[in-house]
Amino acid sequence: MNFLQAEWRKLAIINYEIDSHILLPYLPKGTELDFYKDKCYVSLVGFMFLNTRLLDFPIPFHRNFEEVNLRFYVKKKENGVWKRGVVFIKEIVPKPALSLVANSIYKENYHTMPMKNQIHESGDELLIRYSWKDKSWYSIQIMAENTAKPMEENSEFEFITEHYFGFTKKENTTSEYEVCHPKWDCYTIKEYHLEIDFQRIYGNDFKCLNHQKPISVMLAEGSEIQVKTKKYIT
Repeated sequence: MNFLQAEWRKLAIINYEIDSHILLPYLPKGTELDFYKDKCYVSLVGFMFLNTRLLDFPIPFHRNFEEVNLRFYVKKKENGVWKRGVVFIKEIVPKPALSLVANSIYKENYHTMPMKNQIHESGDELLIRYSWKDKSWYSIQIMAENTAKPMEENSEFEFITEHYFGFTKKENTTSEYEVCHPKWDCYTIKEYHLEIDFQRIYGNDFKCLNHQKPISVMLAEGSEIQVKTKKYIT
């Protein structure tokens, strides 16, 4: 059953390599960390939610909005098959009703903050900017070529975007939900700029990211998505 239907568009993805031991306290029971070429990744992701429907009903004044999240990558073996998914450290949205629904039903760590976006096309360039305010304004900005192209198989982009489950830890309980979408096209990055304080927004465990350069920067076109009803697995 579809709990939520929407479009996720213009996903700005800032990837960092991180010491895997930092993530172990956040790891849901029954899952393990997923690595790409022996590297443990954490990603800062900003994107647009568009045409959002909850249980197939549009919610007035909550259809189109920004989200910024920090996430890492996990996998879980079920009947001999790996399920690849993500775990969210924190998700930021601009409306309190969104946080209330996500936190109460999916037990995610949503927070409400003022947000704004800028998406501007100029000839062969595409500018994407997502901003949020926690006393000070923070932002992700990407300038890319304005032509999307298919992802390459076995690429870093494929690893980052082809995780189709969300796993949530609540004390000793793990819940799982499936996210359905086609493969995403990607844009070639020309330049990027970040204004962020990881320690302030995400806590002391992630202050190390303030002193690191991203391992990669990506921009995905996105698509229509469906979030299935969650289930408990432990």
